[in-house]
Amino acid sequence: MIRFAPIFPVLALLGFLSLPSQALASDDAAGGDYQKAVAGLASDNRQTIIESLDAIARLGDPRALPALDALQDRRLKYDAKGRALIVAKDERAAVDAVTGENYAGPLDALSDPPVNNLVRQHISAVLSSLALRSPDPEQRLAAARELADRPVESAREGLGKALAAETDGRVKSLLEQTLAQIDLKSPDKAARLAAIRAIGRSGNSDFLPALRQVADRQNKSDPLNADGEITEAATRAIASLERRDLVVRAARDLFFGASLGSVLLLAALGLAITFGLMGVINMAHGEMLMIGAYVAYVVQEFFSSHFPNYADWYLPAAIPLAFATAAVVGMLLERTIIRHLYGRPLETLLATWGISLCLIQTVRLIFGAQNVEVRNPAWLSGGFEVVRGLTLTYNRIGIIVFVVFVVVLTWLLLNRTPLGLSIRAVTQARSTASAMGIFTSKVDMWTFGLGSGIAGLGGVALTQVGNVGPELGQSYIVDSFMVVVLGGVGKLAGTIFGALGLGFINKFLEPFSGAVLGKIIVLVLVVVFIQKRPQGIFALKGRTAD
Repeated sequence: MIRFAPIFPVLALLGFLSLPSQALASDDAAGGDYQKAVAGLASDNRQTIIESLDAIARLGDPRALPALDALQDRRLKYDAKGRALIVAKDERAAVDAVTGENYAGPLDALSDPPVNNLVRQHISAVLSSLALRSPDPEQRLAAARELADRPVESAREGLGKALAAETDGRVKSLLEQTLAQIDLKSPDKAARLAAIRAIGRSGNSDFLPALRQVADRQNKSDPLNADGEITEAATRAIASLERRDLVVRAARDLFFGASLGSVLLLAALGLAITFGLMGVINMAHGEMLMIGAYVAYVVQEFFSSHFPNYADWYLPAAIPLAFATAAVVGMLLERTIIRHLYGRPLETLLATWGISLCLIQTVRLIFGAQNVEVRNPAWLSGGFEVVRGLTLTYNRIGIIVFVVFVVVLTWLLLNRTPLGLSIRAVTQARSTASAMGIFTSKVDMWTFGLGSGIAGLGGVALTQVGNVGPELGQSYIVDSFMVVVLGGVGKLAGTIFGALGLGFINKFLEPFSGAVLGKIIVLVLVVVFIQKRPQGIFALKGRTAD
């Protein structure tokens, strides 16, 4: 159960300090309903306590907050005369919950009211109803959410008043839903019909079980159980909620598919350069992602140790370092091993597979075999709710924006810089480019470094949606090759379409087939597509098409 005491620490403390008679011993409190309700909280009978809580909810008097807070904390007690007493948190003093007078008797002789989960639920509901009078809209919103989760019939009158006075749209919507939940069991037909229609308009699929009970006429003891108009209204409301739920799920899958596709795009973009443009089957490409992820982890730990005040800004520092580290490792591999294997695809595949195993074992020796955690910065934590059930998280939005930025930079580099011109020249006609004075071996090195560096950036992006481990890259190497082949070897636009397409398909299939079967279905679809269109989505043109 959600405790509401933290919502009112200042209010409850001020109420406790203002308990002397000038605040509570007014004429109306001395002999009125308020005095009786507060005194009833300190009873040895749970039903009496619940009835007193319901009475306080109807009165809506914020002076009861200290007593409610004390009852929730098990600091509300009663003496031999049955007086309700609030014991201070240090347990050295107590005051009368009604009059505010100091208690002079021994504290160890006081008794505890019997409080169980049902009583605690009523306490939370009453605290929530009182919090609806708070001037802070966030406190009112929290209180409305608590009441929506646990509506109490006795709070209906107070909810109606709060709804009439409420100005915040979010709070009003929750209050309307809470009232609808209460009225859904109302013996009045008109009230119940209005509640069903309000629930249908709310778009809140949490009400579906309750509506189905009404539509299926499950409550035989209900006098309105067989009413056709109510059943028909409930059926229409269920259909409306289910349609809305379908749209929300589709939008949520679309968003998660875009974020997954973005991560896959960064992983495949580097491979599109090394495999698509250079023709190298690099099985160690996934380990470039792993290197980038571990660079982000090292930078995070460095900032936490040396710059704790700026720990949330490790990510901007990790991005260039991850690119540089992965690029250097890639260039070293190209210079020492891969350059001797050009034109020999089987040997290249076996050699790079061996390199990937060596890199994985090296990371295990340095960082251990267990996963490490890279925390989201505060500015990438959380998200915002578009509609109920659809929350766009900042970390996934950040990944999508980051990937767009990297893709644009890659396109500019390949199409608007001398290095990009050299890469394209060597890719299309190596002998002609060499005859024109281009150092093809250096271009190969820089190309391989570029592809590896982009993969390192993909590793940084992956740290924001999961843990980092030595086998991180193994999860993406097969998907990356599928993206490159599906999109069209050597085509940047094809890589983008292929990555996003696989991301969307994966996310839409997972709810129906599961993650493993979804992967198998995707693989079968890719194989069938390649059989029909071997050149991929975007066919390569020119000499390299052969």
